[in-house]
Amino acid sequence: MDTARHHCQSPRFDAGNPLAERGVRRALWLTIIMMVVEIAGGWWFNSMAVLADGWHMSSHAVALGLSAFAYSFARRQASHRRYAFGTWKIEVLGGYTSAILLLAVAALMVFQSVDRLLAPQPIHYHEAIAIAVVGLAVNLVCAYWLRNAHPHDHDHDHNHGQAHTHSHAHDDMNMRAAYVHVLADAATSVLAIIALTGGLLFGLDWLDPVTGLAGAVLVSVWAWGLLRDSSRILLDAEMDSPVVNEIRDVIERGAVAARIVDLHVWRVGREKYSVVLTVSTDSGRDGEYFRRALCVHEELAHVTVEVIAGTNPGQGDANSNLPHA
Repeated sequence: MDTARHHCQSPRFDAGNPLAERGVRRALWLTIIMMVVEIAGGWWFNSMAVLADGWHMSSHAVALGLSAFAYSFARRQASHRRYAFGTWKIEVLGGYTSAILLLAVAALMVFQSVDRLLAPQPIHYHEAIAIAVVGLAVNLVCAYWLRNAHPHDHDHDHNHGQAHTHSHAHDDMNMRAAYVHVLADAATSVLAIIALTGGLLFGLDWLDPVTGLAGAVLVSVWAWGLLRDSSRILLDAEMDSPVVNEIRDVIERGAVAARIVDLHVWRVGREKYSVVLTVSTDSGRDGEYFRRALCVHEELAHVTVEVIAGTNPGQGDANSNLPHA
């Protein structure tokens, strides 16, 4: 068993995202100001579209506050010994919670829109349109701030005797959650402007609550995607990740005949993985040899290898290519 070293690089698995944290805090304060304006204006001018947008923005204020807290807490606790694999999943948990808030907002939008369809009320169109336009402008500014801090994909080139080029997404779930909230609010503002304009010019009062229903559907779709992706990380359900096949290639197709008997891979950072595996080989190589072969890959931050003696390891068995849960 390899017990000497397990960390391939720094024992800190994720470096954080200070640019994103700063962008989220700026967006939070601007969102709170606009939230108050829209809720008050929607109630005063009797516009369901603007009121729904205001309540929707209130959920975004909570979500952005949650994202800011997740960044801050993860950063301050990053070196605490109680967290075996760092604090990055605090940020993912923030994204997961934000997705649940989005679903709650969608349900509230449906309830309010149906209520206005059944009991229509007069709308002050000019004032409501002005508020919706300002709300859209605020959303676009926030989206710009968050977009500049949004991580992008890039390639890793590894040179270990074989040519490999892999693309790994730097998926910041906390950042994505904040960005989705702002985009959802921007979309709701656009729908509100369309509905109010239609009501003002053509007397289509029913457009106001109907766009509330359309906005609820759009928010639900975005929330479900975020909920699905963040829950996969929180449950360590990533054995279908490309990095798993990369690990198998390094061990089972390398210069030393070996076979993976057991393999566990999970994410410990936006672009960092932890690996625990058992290797069967008769080559006489120890765990450190295989660990060094894997640590060439930048995305593998923590590797533990156990070596057991085996017969004909190069041939493998029927289950050798299946990931073990």
